[in-house]
Amino acid sequence: METATGEEITIVCNHCDRDIPAPNIDLHRVHCARNLEKCKICGDMVPKKHAEEHFLNAHAPIACSMCKETIEREVFDSHKGEICPKRIVTCEFCEFPLPAVDLAEHQEVCGNRTELCYQCNSYVRLRERYNHETKCPGTVLNNVESSRRIPRAAEGDGNGRRRRDGNGVSHKRLFFTIAITGIAVIIGSMFFQKKPE
Repeated sequence: METATGEEITIVCNHCDRDIPAPNIDLHRVHCARNLEKCKICGDMVPKKHAEEHFLNAHAPIACSMCKETIEREVFDSHKGEICPKRIVTCEFCEFPLPAVDLAEHQEVCGNRTELCYQCNSYVRLRERYNHETKCPGTVLNNVESSRRIPRAAEGDGNGRRRRDGNGVSHKRLFFTIAITGIAVIIGSMFFQKKPE
C-alpha cells in the first residue's frame, strides 16, 4: 500500500505496519523480518534477541512479596493496594495496623469494646459510636442534668465531658501506662542484672 506524504511516497511494511519511504522499503523489509518480531501481548515491535527480556520485564506474572501469589503484571498494582490478603490495613476503631486477612476478626472483637460517652454518661460499643453520637440523648439534656448525673469530681467543662489532660489521654490510661512501664523496667533489670562473683 502506497501513500503520499507531502512530496515523499511511503509504503506500509507488512511486518511492522509502519510507513517506510518507498526507496528504502526493500532494505527495511529484509532488516525488519530478520531482526524484529511483534509482541503477541502488546503488539510492540521488539528485537528478536530481546523478546524474552521484553516479556519478562513487561508482561510476565509477578510473585507478590506479601502473599507469594503469582499475579498478572497488569493487575499487580491493584492487587497490592486493594486485594492482597496480607496487605497492611488499619482497624477503624483503634487504628492498629494489621494484615487485611485478620481485619474482620480483629474488628469483631475491637468493635465490641465500650467507651464512655461524655454527653450522656453511658458506655457505648465502638461499632455503635457513630449512630449513638447522632442520637445521643445527652446532647439535649446535658446542660440541664449533667450536675445531677455526674459526680462533682468527674465533672469537666460543663458540657458533660470529663476533663482530660493536655494531650487527650485520660488519667486512668496514663496511670496504666506508667504501671506497665514500671513493671517492664523491673523485669528488664532482673534479666540484665549482673550476678555477683
